[in-house]
Amino acid sequence: MPTTVMRTLAEIEAEVARLAKRVSAPSNAYPTFGYTADFGRPHIEIESGQYHYVVVERGAEVLRESTSDLNELLYWIFEGVTFSMACAYELAHRIPGQDFRRLMFSKQVELLSSIDPDMARRGKDEIAKTLRNAPFDDNRS
Repeated sequence: MPTTVMRTLAEIEAEVARLAKRVSAPSNAYPTFGYTADFGRPHIEIESGQYHYVVVERGAEVLRESTSDLNELLYWIFEGVTFSMACAYELAHRIPGQDFRRLMFSKQVELLSSIDPDMARRGKDEIAKTLRNAPFDDNRS
């Protein structure tokens, strides 16, 4: 979807559903559109020419990221979706003695790659930044 024209919530929801099929994301993994489900589940709003990625927890807004770039919004959405999916995958395939993030990060990049190569590159960059601050630590007790 081009990012020059503001899209409606319905158009964004349709695009998210289309992209989510590429990774078989469960519908409860992606945000709601135009309303909050609370409990930390993100939702998408459009206001004043901006897309807003909002997280509400126990009735209080804990995160709001805003952009006019649809690709940025889609990245925020799928970074969260693929992170949740990668966490579930790692838990089901845990390797004793190995830093759990090895498998989790690898799976997240694989999923992002299935959605969009630019998303995968950005995800890799963010993971690399995380690992510079907190390197893998295998064989922890």
